[in-house]
Amino acid sequence: MPLSRRPLASLAALALVSAVTACTNAAVGDPIGAPVEQQKPTSTKKAPAQAPPRDRIRLSVENGRQSAGTVIAGAGDAPYNYAPAVMVDNGKVRAWWCSQLSAAPPGGDDILYSEGPAVGGPFSTAVPVFSGSGGSFDAMHTCDPSLIKIGNVYYMYYTGAARDNHANGSSVGVASSKDGITWTREAGGQSIVAPAGDNIRENTYGAGQQSAIYLDGWVYLMFTDTTGLASHQNGAGQYVLRSKDPTFTKGVEALGKQGFKAVTSNNGPRTRSVVEAFSADWMWIEAASSFAIAHETDEGTTITFWNRDFTRHPFEAVLIPGAWEEGPGLLRTPEGHAPADGKDPCGRVGLDVLRGTVEGPAGPTNISHFGLDAVGIKGCVTATEVKALNGFAVPSPERTLDVVVGGNVMRFERRSVAEKFARGVLGTRPQGVDALKLAFTVPAGAPAVTNPAGQVGLLLDGKLWVVGSAEVATLNSSTITPVSADQWARYERLPDLVRR
Repeated sequence: MPLSRRPLASLAALALVSAVTACTNAAVGDPIGAPVEQQKPTSTKKAPAQAPPRDRIRLSVENGRQSAGTVIAGAGDAPYNYAPAVMVDNGKVRAWWCSQLSAAPPGGDDILYSEGPAVGGPFSTAVPVFSGSGGSFDAMHTCDPSLIKIGNVYYMYYTGAARDNHANGSSVGVASSKDGITWTREAGGQSIVAPAGDNIRENTYGAGQQSAIYLDGWVYLMFTDTTGLASHQNGAGQYVLRSKDPTFTKGVEALGKQGFKAVTSNNGPRTRSVVEAFSADWMWIEAASSFAIAHETDEGTTITFWNRDFTRHPFEAVLIPGAWEEGPGLLRTPEGHAPADGKDPCGRVGLDVLRGTVEGPAGPTNISHFGLDAVGIKGCVTATEVKALNGFAVPSPERTLDVVVGGNVMRFERRSVAEKFARGVLGTRPQGVDALKLAFTVPAGAPAVTNPAGQVGLLLDGKLWVVGSAEVATLNSSTITPVSADQWARYERLPDLVRR
């Protein structure tokens, strides 16, 4: 029996039961007392003026979209396809999902991989990249992949099971890869999250259906545990652990009623669920300092929002309508963040999911694309949120253009030069940009140098900013002077413009 079916001849029905309450944004174990943002500061120093916290803002939706048919599917004898993880990575969309191929032993769930130019495809022929180990907790089944990239390493969190008869035997494992194709099991090949056993219910799935986000050095791991204390009576519930160790072997904290607290076991009592659902996915919206959780409800995929501290819902829930069976996979960056909107990154966020749409003879299949834009997030009001503008140009106070680079800005006197490097140009200056440091200015006519290899750089206050070709120097009306390789190497470097 496919792992995803979670005794699951009945899971589709269970998911629908949970959907009724999930739409309310409420979850068992919500925090009590004053939210963090409302607590009084202990310092007598006057705090800088800040925008009021977002609290259940109603978003409008635009640009609804849907693929004409199936987007990704297993080749050959794959009987089902569901629970995709979807990443936009180096200009292409990469997808991993749960299926089963006889060519990939042992005879259980496998994780397949495909890639394409856009979330709507077309995608390459699917290939199996991860299967049961033949021993340990994941001897037979590996399913429900979720991926993040930290530096140059991909981490995949997956559900494993040793047999078809789960008996609360599903657990979470982690593997690493340099390319997202060839994987090495981490944590000694053992599970990193197992069922807590707080409450043994009729639904004996256990722990799994995980989704990971990498945020400010922390890996946030959300997952189902049908034995969790705060789960619905049908087993629906989503719990959160976090750690700066991507293998979750040390420094783990669990989200409870009073926020994150250090724990000595990853399988301790589950006292707080962030949404009453199965098979959820999530991402971080940097421009609005908010988590967005995608989970299935009666009419499609509901997006429930939480602030960073899980103390309030900054936005009312949004629905992506249409057919579904199981496993929404959000289109995310390699860190698990929302891709920035190319025209209005501070005002809107694209919500695109792949999800199974048909209940086939063996399980959910026919993964299709659905999406829309949520508008009105009122983002980029702090120095942290404005990082979502990395690579965007905005008007500067000096009637020039500032380009956001990491946590700083570069000021360009020539608009044509700024546009050459910017991923987009905004018509207004978001509030949070004023909190960023001016790293350096690029005046028109700044001297330029070129090395014997033909690389070109501008000299700004004696420091070299490598711009690649002569085109930028020409746009900037800069005179180019040849220098030796030794002289080129001796220049102190300014950082390159970082694009995401």
